[in-house]
Order: sequence, then C-alpha cells, then structure tokens
Amino acid sequence: MASRNLNKVMLIGNLTRDPEVRYTPQGNAVASFVVATNREWVTQGEKKQSVDFHNIVSWNKLAEICGQLLKKGTKVFVEGRLQTRDWVGEDGIKRYKTEIVIDDMIILTPKKPGEGTAPVDGEELVDVEVSEGEELGPEEPINLDDLGDLDLGDLATGGEEKPKEEEKEKEKEKKAKK
Repeated sequence: MASRNLNKVMLIGNLTRDPEVRYTPQGNAVASFVVATNREWVTQGEKKQSVDFHNIVSWNKLAEICGQLLKKGTKVFVEGRLQTRDWVGEDGIKRYKTEIVIDDMIILTPKKPGEGTAPVDGEELVDVEVSEGEELGPEEPINLDDLGDLDLGDLATGGEEKPKEEEKEKEKEKKAKK
C-alpha cells in the first residue's frame, strides 16, 4: 500500500506589517510577511483569547502581487505548505524557522468606499498601481493551458452570459417592431 502524506495549511488572519519583497540573485521575487490569527474560548465561565503569528513566504508573481496589494491590517486567506529551514548563526548555534510557503492568496478586506472603480454586479475590484513608463501585463506570453484549474470567471463571455445577451437582443427587436 502506498504511503500518503499531506502538508497543507489554510489560514485566515490579518497582516501584522507590510510585506517585504526582495529578489534572489537569479531575479526571482520573494515576499515575506506575518499573519496573525486569533482564537477565543471559554474556561470555567471566563472568556479567554490567544493570538498566533505565522511567518508567510510567497515566490515569483504571487510575491509581487502580495507586495503590491497587501498592507498592514489587511485580512487575507492564504493557502500553502509548512516548511522548516535551518542554518547556523554567527554565534555557531543551529537555528530553525518554520514558515508557510503559500501558493494561493485571497484578499478578504473590502475596499473602502471611494477607492478605485465602482464594482460591477457586486464584484470587488482591486487596483494595481503602475509606475510611469511601466508596461502592464506579462513579459512573456501566457499559455492558458499552463494555468490549470484557474477560475477565469466570465472572461470567456466578455462579462455577460450569452443567454442574457440573446434576451437583450430579442427585447430590442420587439421594441423596434412596435
């Protein structure tokens, strides 16, 4: 029988500081930040609280997105895996650090009124700032087959479902006949 293993972490919490984005010598982006999670319980009629702090790491495009969109206090959902690194410090003592290397992040904090563009059909939009002279979009072509199970929403239908478009056309034809 094959051995099964699972290393999966899912958290919902708030950033304790702005993400720090750095680049490896090979040019890969890496972002690190801390997410705090709270829990409450009652012991002998007394309400108690506890906070845990989780070190989060993201790589490449996700790291750049985290650096652009996240800030201290933002509520996020992150999903990834636990990873423990070890190294020997300058003092000669071996040190360990356990981090969550994420492969998915969803911003849960709603945008404040008046920020950015008005939402369409109740959806929340996120603005990405682009510096002057900076081009928006990928440097290399994207093969959509490589994106796997990525939910593209209603991009394929131009934002509306085809049946709705057909209904609108029929209504226009009826009005034109009258």
